[in-house]
Amino acid sequence: MGQYSIKDIEQLSGVKAHTLRVWEQRYTILNPKRTDTNIRYYTDEDLKKVLNISVLNRHGMRIGKIAKMTFDDIEGEIAQLDNCELKYEVHANVLTTSMIEICERKFEKEMANCILRYGMENTMLKVVYPFLQKIGLMWMTNKINPAHERFITNLIRQKLIVAIDGNEINVEERSSHFLLFLPEGELHELSLLFLCYLLKSRNHRVTYLGVNVPFADVAAVIKCIQPEFIYSILTCTQCGNNVAHFINNLSEVAGEKKVVISGRQLEDIKLNATSNITLLHSLDGVLNFIEQV
Repeated sequence: MGQYSIKDIEQLSGVKAHTLRVWEQRYTILNPKRTDTNIRYYTDEDLKKVLNISVLNRHGMRIGKIAKMTFDDIEGEIAQLDNCELKYEVHANVLTTSMIEICERKFEKEMANCILRYGMENTMLKVVYPFLQKIGLMWMTNKINPAHERFITNLIRQKLIVAIDGNEINVEERSSHFLLFLPEGELHELSLLFLCYLLKSRNHRVTYLGVNVPFADVAAVIKCIQPEFIYSILTCTQCGNNVAHFINNLSEVAGEKKVVISGRQLEDIKLNATSNITLLHSLDGVLNFIEQV
């Protein structure tokens, strides 16, 4: 695929550029290539190697010892790690390389392994979300294109849909009814699907409208089904260039129903003093809310 500068490798691996230069000069772990104009760059193989080495190094293995190991030896050591947090990082690294290579087989194998070990919820929280954050860095450094992003998010979307369909819902007296949707212009569905999974796994009823839903349609559905909660996630859309206006309008349409909003677009917004609006500014906030419903 691409060519990476040392700054790119630093951002993607968490290893400082100075440290990478030491590894390269003292231990010859890396062997950067040069363009026709003599600019140094690193390859996909270099990125994979640094990702794996950084995990072992944080686990306490000295870099001098790692430098003497083959790539197969390094992967063997990683397979034997007993630190859960480092194992999560290794899984996220494998997902990263499967995206870079556009390798569905590698993705399927790693996701199946994670779901079997940790369950779908922990796989999403501990592996997939950190992986998606890494994708964000790759976007900023222009090291993936839309095809890579669509490839990997579509595979994750399929896994979530299968997990949602596999939930056996037992509606209880304490169960609530949620209406989930993304407004017009908002197409990032993974968080909404995961929210649907979390709610259904806790035996709540969910009416799922999906992405890019016109406001008038949402209002009509609210009137028809009378859900207890109306939940939307604002990641990138401007909702007609006014997030606060959208939320206040949704609150007015909801009446006595509760409106819950999360997502990156909530920063620095000002709302009317309305008792039926709950804003969740972090993933931890979302999880705490769900547990308290």
